[in-house]
Amino acid sequence: MGAVEIRNLTYRWSGSNTDVLSIPAWSLDSGSVFLFGPSGSGKSTFIGLIAGVMSPTKGDVYINGINLSSLSQSARDRVRADNIGFVFQQFNLIPYLSVKENILLPLQFSEKRRSRVGDGKVQIEAVRRLLAELSLPDDLLDRAAIELSVGQQQRVAIARALIGEPSLIIADEPTSALDADTRDAFMRLLFAEVRKIKAALIFVSHDRSLASGFDQSINLLDINKSAEIRPEFKESAAI
Repeated sequence: MGAVEIRNLTYRWSGSNTDVLSIPAWSLDSGSVFLFGPSGSGKSTFIGLIAGVMSPTKGDVYINGINLSSLSQSARDRVRADNIGFVFQQFNLIPYLSVKENILLPLQFSEKRRSRVGDGKVQIEAVRRLLAELSLPDDLLDRAAIELSVGQQQRVAIARALIGEPSLIIADEPTSALDADTRDAFMRLLFAEVRKIKAALIFVSHDRSLASGFDQSINLLDINKSAEIRPEFKESAAI
């Protein structure tokens, strides 16, 4: 079983009579996926279910062969911490923590990722190595995240997602606020680092110009059967 497998998944909001998502089957074994779709089509819900932040109304979501749908919330949290690295749209760095502390944060929640890195000085060396690979100077190590430029913050966010070599990276609209040059540099770094740790990548974006760099490109409307009965998406699905 690959990095992600979805079987007979449906999700609807409490009190609603309409499914937001209805996906009979979808899987990602390895490589990179560019995921797009119109606003309101369920992209955030989709990645929330894959990450175990949300639970499907029906069906199963597997991460590395582990069925999240059969687990408690705390157990899903552990699976997410062990297996998934996130790069968020606003980077979500903790402003008062240092660069080093932000990057190492996932290791506090995952013994599995911590064991891949090591303890004490080995962790600091791992952070320094990531900083060097991402073209960040070593003297940023103890600087507070709030003091960084946007470009520096995005690199720290990549490093935090990659520390401990998770098997799946999820990037949720991380380039939406970036200019073209900064966006292109970000993408080159992200691809290089994901390939280095041999992780699968799900990248969510409205920017279709980025799609050509991925192994596959998926319109959520094409795999989401509920879009066929939602009138606001019938025209979009036909395009």
